[in-house]
Amino acid sequence: MDNRPRGREKNVTGQGKDIYKRGDGLGTGPVGGQSQAGRTEQNASGQRGSGTARASGGSKLPLILVIAVLLLGGGGGGLLSGLLGGGSGDSGAVLPSVTQSVSSGGSGILSGSQSGSSGGQSMSASLSSLLGSFGSVSSGWTGAENTGRLDTTVASGARAKYTTIKGGGKDTVTLMVYMCGTDLESKYSMATYDLTEMANATLSDKVNIIVYTGGCRQWKTSQISNSNNQIWRVEKGAIRLLENNRGSAAMTNPDTLVDFLQYCKDNKLVSDRNMLIFWDHGGGSLSGYGYDEKNTSAGSMSLAGINTALKKANLKFDFIGFDACLMATLENALMLTDYADYLIASEETEPGVGWYYTDWLTKLSANTSMSTLEIGKNIVDDFVRVCNQQCAGQGTTLSVVDLAELEATVPAKFKAFASDTANMLQTNEYKTVSNARSGAREFAASSKIDQVDLIHLAYNLGTSESQELAEALLSAVKYNRTSSSMTNAYGLSIYFPYQKTSKVKSAAATYNAIGMDDEYTRCIQQFANLGAAGQAVSSSTSSYASNPLASLMGTASSSGSASSDMISELLTSLLTSSLSGRELDVDRAAEYIAMNQFDAGSLVWSNGVLALSESQWNMINDLELNVFFDDGAGYIDLGLDNVFDFTDEGYLVGEYDGTWLAIDGQPVAYYHTGTVDDGTNYTISGYVPILLNGERAELLLTFDNANPKGFVSGVRMVYDESETETIAKAVTELQAGDAIDFVCDYYSYGGEYLDSYRFGDPYVWTGNATISNVYIDAASAVATYRLTDIYGQNYWTPAIP
Repeated sequence: MDNRPRGREKNVTGQGKDIYKRGDGLGTGPVGGQSQAGRTEQNASGQRGSGTARASGGSKLPLILVIAVLLLGGGGGGLLSGLLGGGSGDSGAVLPSVTQSVSSGGSGILSGSQSGSSGGQSMSASLSSLLGSFGSVSSGWTGAENTGRLDTTVASGARAKYTTIKGGGKDTVTLMVYMCGTDLESKYSMATYDLTEMANATLSDKVNIIVYTGGCRQWKTSQISNSNNQIWRVEKGAIRLLENNRGSAAMTNPDTLVDFLQYCKDNKLVSDRNMLIFWDHGGGSLSGYGYDEKNTSAGSMSLAGINTALKKANLKFDFIGFDACLMATLENALMLTDYADYLIASEETEPGVGWYYTDWLTKLSANTSMSTLEIGKNIVDDFVRVCNQQCAGQGTTLSVVDLAELEATVPAKFKAFASDTANMLQTNEYKTVSNARSGAREFAASSKIDQVDLIHLAYNLGTSESQELAEALLSAVKYNRTSSSMTNAYGLSIYFPYQKTSKVKSAAATYNAIGMDDEYTRCIQQFANLGAAGQAVSSSTSSYASNPLASLMGTASSSGSASSDMISELLTSLLTSSLSGRELDVDRAAEYIAMNQFDAGSLVWSNGVLALSESQWNMINDLELNVFFDDGAGYIDLGLDNVFDFTDEGYLVGEYDGTWLAIDGQPVAYYHTGTVDDGTNYTISGYVPILLNGERAELLLTFDNANPKGFVSGVRMVYDESETETIAKAVTELQAGDAIDFVCDYYSYGGEYLDSYRFGDPYVWTGNATISNVYIDAASAVATYRLTDIYGQNYWTPAIP
């Protein structure tokens, strides 16, 4: 059956090492993707919670309190041995002779790929009528693949481009690179790599590359200041200092960006063709661009901040690019239409190597009248090629969007799409919208920022309005490429709340600041409110929905469904003063929730299987195995894995084989984050929480057709959200000798999150790792399945017999 959910193939290699936590608690808050009881984004006052469970020991919070909490605050390397050159003032800084190994046929630094398979999971064809594909939606529209195809057409009605190309190689070009070095440079030399790539290009005298540097505690190029922001010109084999001290303001302050752009204008560095690249981390629609590690309290530069800076600078650009994560969003594109002809950015988190600059700059220098689409294609092709060579298994996306066409063709269709989707939510079609959202390609899934591919979301909805929007977007995305693991990534994403509905208020403020039509704001407010209300009702009526450990200990209970009158009364008293209560038909919402509740009382093992009705399976969007380990004082959470099996009748099999995922025989806490499966090729992604040389990070694991046993595909640092909500690039430069401590979440027997700890033996990276399942102490291991419903509410079965 083509649409069955793909389970990870287990490779069992024998007995594993001992399972134990060690040392003092880390005080990080939960590290495990919120598999713990309840959601811990924020409490009702809007501050981050301590991570304690919302309910424990089978107790239930009053429904009115649960809804209040949900609606008001919560919801659903050291590579360089030294640098040559020296001097100061006007002298040049000679960059080291380093490259990113872009020869053909290279394999990733971390790509310890393995072959063969063992085990495997199956599901009978009869289950298709029950589960579908866990949230994916089939419609009459088949979509259109736009990967790897350059579209040079322009829709009628699009404005003339801001940049007029003279032709014949007569054009002058200024590339302005806003380079906030941050930990990408101080830890991994990534900015130095990219500056070297720029300097290695064969540059024409008609091409100026001006770089603004700052935001880094320790530049690996010794001439770049660690204290002052500076301005440099890239020359052949070197960078030359233009401005020694532009102050020390945060690189995420819009005025700092204005300072850079105004300097270029005042010093007559602007050209016939001006291009701007933002270099750093990115966070997408809500958190925007940048993390300044010297000014951590400054936060990121929001889309509103970027808009303010570009308006003050009063420059028009050939293209604006983001060598940063997650910035290919519709919100960003719509905002940038006033300032640039094209946007070049990534929907997904970028691998740490980022863009590769040498080749496309050399080609541009050879023909400064090259079309912007051809420039963009070269940038995209070089990026994907290098990432495929060095970062095997990591998701890679990059697209070129015609902002002039997007401005003319998308807003009206986007408004119609938003209005129609809002009407669906008002007319008892929440399940359709929820299934479309949960089945859409999601980006930075482990970070739960709620960004999905908008074209895929529209395709899943299958309405005439969504089809027209998808077609307009596909036309505006002129070039798009992805790694093989990134199907259903068409070039533009959008924020659509599902896992962190408390961010809707922030989204509304951002949309208002950048002038987006408020119809979409109304749509996501309605969806978030319905989801939060559905979660609240579930949490009130059943401890299965609030505490996995209650299920494991046999203390879970269900008091049945809440009536529509009861829900209506509570929604009326709470939503009228909430963020979006005015936009919700309370009586209709209450009736819908009352008619569409998952019955947690049906979570009963009988004769070794869980037999749910078709209507109950239709309420479920996801299924994962969750295992806990009793160490004699509490429970270690071993994580979430997509391994399961079904009978021919479509019943979930209640068997646990006593194994868990391990790295070189050491059991680890592992969290599945996503599966891409087109029926032939598949990619399963997950992460292991770690301390990398003492700092919080996630070890990224990938399982696919070529590597069913899995391999380490990268590592991503994890930031404190009080400093930044941008998402770190996936850094690939694990070095032999790097110290790794695996990390786990720890719970009391009552289900309360206590702390996170180092887990198992210390581990030293040797350049490769064997991933397998190993047997653990079956007497101490307790397993349950976690089911996620259409509201994003989690339920846990009783312990697997």
